[in-house]
Amino acid sequence: MRVAFLGLGIMGHSMATNLVKAGHEVTVWNRTPGKIVEGAAIAPTPAAAAQGAEVVWMCVADTDAVEQVLFGADGVEQSLTQGMIVADSSTISPFSTVKFAERVRSKGADYVDAPMTGSKIGAANGTLIFMVGGNEASIDRIGPLFAAMGKKYFRMGDVGKGQATKLAMNLQIALIFEGFAEALTLATKLGVDPQKLLALIDATMVKSGVVEYKGPFILHRDFTPNFPLRLMHKDILLALEAAKEARVKLPGLETVEEIYEMATEDGNRDLDYAATLTLLEKWAGVQVKSEAA
Repeated sequence: MRVAFLGLGIMGHSMATNLVKAGHEVTVWNRTPGKIVEGAAIAPTPAAAAQGAEVVWMCVADTDAVEQVLFGADGVEQSLTQGMIVADSSTISPFSTVKFAERVRSKGADYVDAPMTGSKIGAANGTLIFMVGGNEASIDRIGPLFAAMGKKYFRMGDVGKGQATKLAMNLQIALIFEGFAEALTLATKLGVDPQKLLALIDATMVKSGVVEYKGPFILHRDFTPNFPLRLMHKDILLALEAAKEARVKLPGLETVEEIYEMATEDGNRDLDYAATLTLLEKWAGVQVKSEAA
């Protein structure tokens, strides 16, 4: 398929690369010039990238960035044609997504929201899992692109439901990790080896994918950004915003958001979100690491 891929960040670069490897004709654009994807053409603007494309795929930072890419100066809107599909893998407001879709559809194109999970490693390995909202026929049509970038996709309903699902998923990740980080901090302060605690967790009902994935990084003090803290904080704020509009109370997430705010002020915004642990460590006067590290 002829694909315009817009946004070559931590996730987008690998996603575009995998589309090229799968044999698709890819043109890329990135807000900051200089990034390339081997085998892909480079366009100077989103509008230029979208010219003649069957599918425009976005993976940018936030709601404002998506709006700018679509409808700003030199935006995709200028190049929309009948039958084109715009797919968005950014994590943004579900309410804004519905508005963006209406405007895109008014030009004869269709819109699919397709945020994903799997982190930097999943993007590199082509094993992402997508949460998708939109017209079933359009989703089926871009199935080969999902297959090139991931291992599975779930249609969650109409446009906006993919984004709503992603916020619910990241809410759980943030809460699970916070519980894990607090448990590690307390155990360390009480003299328990974190490596032994991890082995116990793995053997019990407390086991989770979040713990299994993040545990080894923590024990080796590796906070390289697989999922930057600033982006998780953005998603937490989006979830709280959506909850407020839907009149849903999220007291646990409200507390975790305060942790992220303080961790940001502490200089950790560009580290992995696991670096929220360092704030707990500072308060406790301990450092969580493997005794063998």
